[in-house]
Amino acid sequence: MEKKQIVIGYEDFRELIEKGYYYVDKSHMIKELLDRTDKVNLFTRPRRFGKTLNLSMLRRFFEFEMDEDGEKIDNRNLFEGLKISSCGQTYLSHQQQYPVINLSLKSAKQPNYSLAYTMLKREIAAEYDRHRYVLSCQKLTEKEKDQYQGIMGLGKDPALYIDSLKFLSACLSKYHSENVIILIDEYDVPLENAWASGFYEEMITFIRSLFESALKTNPHLEFAVITGCLRISRESIFTGLNNLAIHSILSPGYTDAFGFTENEVKRMLTYYELEDKYPEVQSWYDGYRFGQQEIYNPWSIINYVQAATIDHESFPKAYWSNTSSNSIIRELVDDADLETKAEIESLISGNTIEKPVHEDITYGEIHKSKDNLWNFLYFTGYLKKIDERKDGRKIYLTLAIPNEEIISIYEDTILAWFDEKVQQTDLSTFFTAIESGDCKTFGRILSGLLLETISFYDYTENYYHGFLAGLLKTSKEYRVYSNRESGTGRPDLIMKTPTVRDGTAVIFELKVTDEYHKMDELCHAALKQIADRDFAAALRAEGYQEIKKYGICFYRKECLVVKE
Repeated sequence: MEKKQIVIGYEDFRELIEKGYYYVDKSHMIKELLDRTDKVNLFTRPRRFGKTLNLSMLRRFFEFEMDEDGEKIDNRNLFEGLKISSCGQTYLSHQQQYPVINLSLKSAKQPNYSLAYTMLKREIAAEYDRHRYVLSCQKLTEKEKDQYQGIMGLGKDPALYIDSLKFLSACLSKYHSENVIILIDEYDVPLENAWASGFYEEMITFIRSLFESALKTNPHLEFAVITGCLRISRESIFTGLNNLAIHSILSPGYTDAFGFTENEVKRMLTYYELEDKYPEVQSWYDGYRFGQQEIYNPWSIINYVQAATIDHESFPKAYWSNTSSNSIIRELVDDADLETKAEIESLISGNTIEKPVHEDITYGEIHKSKDNLWNFLYFTGYLKKIDERKDGRKIYLTLAIPNEEIISIYEDTILAWFDEKVQQTDLSTFFTAIESGDCKTFGRILSGLLLETISFYDYTENYYHGFLAGLLKTSKEYRVYSNRESGTGRPDLIMKTPTVRDGTAVIFELKVTDEYHKMDELCHAALKQIADRDFAAALRAEGYQEIKKYGICFYRKECLVVKE
């Protein structure tokens, strides 16, 4: 039997099912929604964990969907064989019984408020257009029809859009004689973007008005489901909304509704005959915990499985980094003090840190304290919870990096940050010290740069080797060679001028110690190694007359330099 194709980027539940693509069944979420009967549900999960597809599934299940001619579209067949189909008539009686407003705020990620507002207007107008059949309703007054057409036609009056979701609810409720379900996807995208782009207050004012009228004072609302990365309550988006149920990654409910469980991942790998890939899949993409449920990154799993079905020898890689903004890690690194750098190094080494947790983060407060930044990293998927404890009124989380994928994102971000930092640093004094034999200045500058950077190599010789090589290669006057054959061995690094006549060559031999008092001894051992193995032989053969030799010893983030 031909296997179902696994596809990337499909966010319409109906399209996924009708085309027969592989689908991880999340329809049990419908039962939980109906059992809990919360009026307004806010789900906060990291980006690319299935929020949009789940909202599409909810829409197809609950919506009394109409085509352009006002005829009902039957979607019941889409759920045949899925978990919800076996839950009984109590739940199936809700199928296709409600008008649904489905709105995504993703398109509001624009460089200025005017464009962001315009895109939100277009999204709202498109949803009005999708329900334009209500204009045939005899219960609507001419004034209401004019207002409807004004919004659908992108009218210029801002007042039209402030309560546009509430007004659409009223129109739909009149037509169907049923209350309305509202689905809002990625509600915090406009806010995050507005904060970064400098028009936060304007955007928060509009979003607050839109939400309050639709979710707080809307008599036509059956229930609402909202998704995003963060719970943003202090901005007063949900002011006075005492029927808001918040389901974060710390909450006990809906723990397996977003992301893939271990069984779902194993079932997928077995289906595609990739059972042998499970250990590396677990190492790279597992590690999240929603409530008490272990969760895998669904976006990365799908990308990896698709690649492995084409080439069984495909290596895992950081697929999620191509979709999620990693700027928050960059900001953490940019602003890191010595304590924060030590914590980042500890995390990358596989250790944990403990931080107080608070869910109601605001974008305006992220940079007011490092604790806010760590919280942001946790709720957006860059850290996972290992344990928690309560101390008075505060809850503290023990945090770690979830998996190899996220470690690679940290490392790539740090490497890019350091490369940029080196390019912006004036190293003329550093090279002058090397040329003049000023070991004290050479060592002082090198130690200072080590203190500023973040290590994730456990201070091995390879780490220091790459670190020094990266600095030396910024010179426009020298060429740098690493571990080249010379004499009877390989010097760690050689730096030399392109021209031999009146040129200079420099040999660097590196040592590493975990005992501070041995640094001087090892520096001289490095010089002896240069001499004993005659590392200068090839340079003399090339014609270099001036050959400098340095023995360097590293101890954590300190170094000592000795010359011959």
